[in-house]
Amino acid sequence: MREIVLDTETTGFDPDSGDKIVEIGALELIHHVPTGKSFHQYINPERDMPQSAFEVHGLSKEFLSDKPLFADVADGFLEFAGDAPLVIHNAAFDMKFLNAELKLIAREALPMGRAVDTLLIARRKYPGAPASLDALCKRFGVDASERTLHGALLDAQLLAEVYLELVGGREPGLTLIEDDDSPAVQNGGAARRAPRTRPLTARITDDEQAAHAAFVERLGATALWSE
Repeated sequence: MREIVLDTETTGFDPDSGDKIVEIGALELIHHVPTGKSFHQYINPERDMPQSAFEVHGLSKEFLSDKPLFADVADGFLEFAGDAPLVIHNAAFDMKFLNAELKLIAREALPMGRAVDTLLIARRKYPGAPASLDALCKRFGVDASERTLHGALLDAQLLAEVYLELVGGREPGLTLIEDDDSPAVQNGGAARRAPRTRPLTARITDDEQAAHAAFVERLGATALWSE
């Protein structure tokens, strides 16, 4: 199961008012385990950077002036995303911006049905509790100390950890690991355990064993496992 965890940074809140994407960060999960593959790109918005937006992500007009346009990175982003579900915190925001940028270059929109909104998941799971990315990092003990400013790739990395907690935590040991180069092992998953040198001590008492034997005897021919 392949998923893409995604975040964007922008010049503001509304692409219909001329706001643009200035950074895209995304990383790949396979069976809920990060593979180490990522996509990260700063983008020249060809417009001024409002002070309010600069205070959020620290990306200035000067810094972005020599970066590629969205049209130049769109193919790379779409190829990386493929047809995988897009895991996004407050998906309506990022999807609206991505589709506005895609429309400007006459590309097909990303269906909203592809988005997995971790904000909605968190609100359903913890009704009434704070559901920002910072709040969820704190709830799950995810280290967000480097998040002094918003950054698309860093936020995607934090969101990946939060997402795995929201959907039940990491359980890569449930998959069949064929070799030590598998994503599960390379990314902190469960490695093979050495075989036990001696069997575990039985926890069933003699009385319990006798009661079970008597029960099976009463079943007679219906106890298929005794054949």
